[in-house]
Amino acid sequence: MAIEAAYDPGPGPVGGPAVVLAHGFTGDLGRPHVRRAAAVFAQRAAVITFSFRGHGGSGGHSTVGDREVLDLAAAVEWARSLGHARVATVGFSMGGSVVLRHAALHGGRTEARSDAVVSVSAPARWFYRGTAPMRRLHWVVTRRSGRMVGRLGLRTRIHPHEWDPVPLSPTEAVPLIGPTPLLIVHGDRDPYFPVDHPRMLAAAAGESGELWLEPGMGHAEHAADDALLERIGAWLTASWTSATADGTSAAADEKKG
Repeated sequence: MAIEAAYDPGPGPVGGPAVVLAHGFTGDLGRPHVRRAAAVFAQRAAVITFSFRGHGGSGGHSTVGDREVLDLAAAVEWARSLGHARVATVGFSMGGSVVLRHAALHGGRTEARSDAVVSVSAPARWFYRGTAPMRRLHWVVTRRSGRMVGRLGLRTRIHPHEWDPVPLSPTEAVPLIGPTPLLIVHGDRDPYFPVDHPRMLAAAAGESGELWLEPGMGHAEHAADDALLERIGAWLTASWTSATADGTSAAADEKKG
């Protein structure tokens, strides 16, 4: 299955840090809010954007966060094949849950691991229907008529079958991420997932995670303004600098093998 992807080498030297962006459900690498986020991060690092399966120009069907972990792993591996020793993953909404599970499941694989993880507007648990937007989303995903709306109206091809088995939840994944730096970002006016979701994730992360609860912010890429994206970029730069100062560069890790 082909995954649509794009690469911006950024301002740094060859082999410098790279950011892999994971978009939300019904997004793709060409959406304006994804391109805007990529442009902000490209001021500091190389950036890879891609479209999850079932989205944009990628093949397959969306599994709404399950098999998408494989798509993200492929994008991270591509970044490393281009010579980037340090790779961060930044995900929004569905993509936010995917970067958490990816970091938990691929931390031991040098070629696919994340060196820093940022999860924006992610759910803490599956099957949440406590808000009107999430009830509408479940209708799109679970009903045949809803999946037709997804395909024709939202440009998203959705897999017709239920998860089997149910994947590791974001809250279950978070404790497995450390010592990789983890930042959880969430708006206090998120119409999809109220603030108990980021607080659950932060509690599960303990001291290895950091929570930014953003006043007045809504949901995901659309609500993440340039100032917030720049702050996230600064956090990533600080995490890379700290890791290098501690002598834990990715290159060193690879030599230890």
